Amino acid sequence: MAGLAHYMGQYDHEHHSGWNKLLHAIGIPMIFAGLLLLVLRHWGWGAGSFLGGWVLLFLGHRIEGNKPAFFQGPIYLLVGPIWVAKEAWTFLFPGSAAAGAKEEKNQAS
Repeated sequence: MAGLAHYMGQYDHEHHSGWNKLLHAIGIPMIFAGLLLLVLRHWGWGAGSFLGGWVLLFLGHRIEGNKPAFFQGPIYLLVGPIWVAKEAWTFLFPGSAAAGAKEEKNQAS
């Protein structure tokens, strides 16, 4: 079975457009918030957030001209949130991404 690095690389390969990345950065947290709200029985807000998040994801892929990664397998439903967290971390702390890549390179040597 492939590791997380494989899935993250594949996911990254299919998300180049800045608009798609932005829509994922908004849409994926909306989906999670919607699920949480549904569990807490806030039906209107939960359903709206959940469905709105999916609309944003599909809009992003329409802009980019490809299909969502989860059509390749359900594992990508887990990879997407991890990828968004990585992208947000890289955006908020740009120096930490370079340090992490340098550390990985040193460990490989």
